[in-house]
Amino acid sequence: MTKLALGLMSGTSADGLTISAAQIHPFKRKHFKNYPYPKPLQQKLLRAYQSNAAQLSALHYELGALYAKTVQRFLKDFRLKKSDLCVIGSHGQTVLHAPHAQVPHTLQVGEPSFMAAQLGVPVVSDFRAKDIALGGEGAPLMPFFDSYIWGKGDPKILLNIGGIANFSLVGKGQSLLGFDAGPGNTLIDLCAQKLLHKSFDTNGAVAAKGTPDKARVKQLLEQKFFRQHPPKSLDKNEFGETYLRRYFAPLTQARTADLLATLTYFTAAAVADQITRFVPRTAQKEVVVSGGGCYNKTLLRFLQELLPHVKITTSLAYGIDPHAKESAAFALFAWLALNRKINHCPQATGAQEASILGKITL
Repeated sequence: MTKLALGLMSGTSADGLTISAAQIHPFKRKHFKNYPYPKPLQQKLLRAYQSNAAQLSALHYELGALYAKTVQRFLKDFRLKKSDLCVIGSHGQTVLHAPHAQVPHTLQVGEPSFMAAQLGVPVVSDFRAKDIALGGEGAPLMPFFDSYIWGKGDPKILLNIGGIANFSLVGKGQSLLGFDAGPGNTLIDLCAQKLLHKSFDTNGAVAAKGTPDKARVKQLLEQKFFRQHPPKSLDKNEFGETYLRRYFAPLTQARTADLLATLTYFTAAAVADQITRFVPRTAQKEVVVSGGGCYNKTLLRFLQELLPHVKITTSLAYGIDPHAKESAAFALFAWLALNRKINHCPQATGAQEASILGKITL
């Protein structure tokens, strides 16, 4: 049996750990599962950026131990053995991302030594640090995967809508482009949690009943971030609770449907704005959506309304589960790092050169 690479991804919503097992040559995702975090841990992760050193250190080790336990569950769930694995790639949980601070920095927690010790498999982690050291943003990393999988075909815009929305432009004859485009699910989910007492607006159903404030959204799209040329990346808190209260107050039950409609429209409009501003018109042919946001029907409807000339589809059309794409990418990144091969697109991050990202724990 060809050995498999595992990829682990915990996104900005901190709702769980997604694990993919992938065959590398030819690349194919073989197994995938998401393991939800207990609510108290999710809340701890979402507040981690406010933690002191002792709390953050403890969380780093707590999460690392949980990763090891969850990987063992994954192996059992799919009847795999440790010996079936060649490497594990772990993105970790982003606590803070600040590439434009006086001292540029980014921090992902989830100590990899637990997996290396308990599974006897090399673990590659902390992928963003070297990109920062090379003068880059440390993000986004997905354009390399998108280019690896789709780069030889017709031009495609690969859009991931997680907590933050980001996309890559890849394809034959295209200059690779990739950057964070604006809010993904962060503002929508925060509003749903406060007013619906639910984690998110399922399928965008409540937003579908409201009327978006398009004039407000148009004003917001004049903000500095949207006018800034790539490379650029975001910390999820840049479109977090402070932003929600500053630009969308009052958050009242009577306004729930309209608020969710406006926030959903804002997410779609930010993506459409960035595509219109920075993607050559000749390459605006197809947007392939992945991430949790691809299940929000209202969001996809708004996106199609704003980009009527573009075909909107999801990664399912290409055999990749929308929730599995990022974890599958880290399986590939880890295998490449272990084999001393480039796993990095400096065109997307602004780094000085292409490099091998990730630290290896044996």
